[in-house]
Amino acid sequence: MSRVVVKVGSSSLSSAAGGLDGTRVDALVDALAAARGRGDEIVLVSSGAIAAGLAPLGLTRRPRNLATQQAAASVGQGALIARYAERFVHHGLVVGQVLLTADDVTRRTHYRNAYQTFARLLELGVVPIVNENDTVATSEIRFGDNDRLAALVSHLVHADLLVLLSDVDGLYDGDPRGAEARVVSDVRGESDIAALDIVRPSESAIGTGGMVTKIEAARIATGAGIPVILTSAQQAAAALAGDPVGTRFHPTGRRRPTRLLWLAHASDAKGALHVDAGAVGALTGRNASLLPAGITKVTGTFEAGDPVDVIGPDGTVVARGVVNYDSGELPAMLGRSTHELASELGADFSSAVVHRDDLMLTGL
Repeated sequence: MSRVVVKVGSSSLSSAAGGLDGTRVDALVDALAAARGRGDEIVLVSSGAIAAGLAPLGLTRRPRNLATQQAAASVGQGALIARYAERFVHHGLVVGQVLLTADDVTRRTHYRNAYQTFARLLELGVVPIVNENDTVATSEIRFGDNDRLAALVSHLVHADLLVLLSDVDGLYDGDPRGAEARVVSDVRGESDIAALDIVRPSESAIGTGGMVTKIEAARIATGAGIPVILTSAQQAAAALAGDPVGTRFHPTGRRRPTRLLWLAHASDAKGALHVDAGAVGALTGRNASLLPAGITKVTGTFEAGDPVDVIGPDGTVVARGVVNYDSGELPAMLGRSTHELASELGADFSSAVVHRDDLMLTGL
């Protein structure tokens, strides 16, 4: 049995007029149900709420302002989940709606709670259907597209595979509209991507994102040891059956603790700790914790438990970690040993500023 996360975009679920295309939704559900019938567990990350809300509101294309997007999502999310539920029940399957905001994966307690919810839904045989909670997300705090969300969910649920369904049938070695462009069957690392002429992201009348966002999602997943298949929604059944379709991104890294992936890809730094060259060497070469003695400056306002960037003397971000002190406490600690601080201020100040178990080096 495999646990598979499937992501489908708005353009793959919508008609030319902009509304939800029931035939496309039904075909996708049939493919997912067939995979369930083979014993796989399925988590569906589905866009389409805003698209589903356009026609009822008399809109002809995706609105650009956030308030109207949220209104369309509010109307459309119910229609979208109802269509999924109606089709899945024909296969004897129950769906569960999971709406996430960026906050749910940028705060560790929320991240842990989300994992427990997914684990229980899958244990009960439910097909979780995930979407960004567009009705409450703000322009400053949002995923922007569901590709990155799908990659993070893949790690969150300990998936064995991520399938990204698009309106193109794979990653091309050039502009897919050109006659000479060909689908790349396998991507094994950054060098394979660097050799390609990637089409830049664009916003359609219905969806957002583009090939660049899908490649970034593949980086996140494969960097955590999860293979990725990129193909079209029309080839969903074949991809889930294991047929060689689309582009397969092979794992480039190993599975890591959830908190480290959270730090690397899901968290937003609340501030920064500027460190000297000695601290950079200790962090990158000796897997050490960050101590007050190596910190030269603190910027930003944050509390203990928040994610912060660690910046070297050349201005490069070398790591991100969970800080153990408030920003107001740190200035008096800079450049001093933990022994000295414990003697003067008490045992509460003997801890590392960022422990090595809560620190992720950039690029790893």
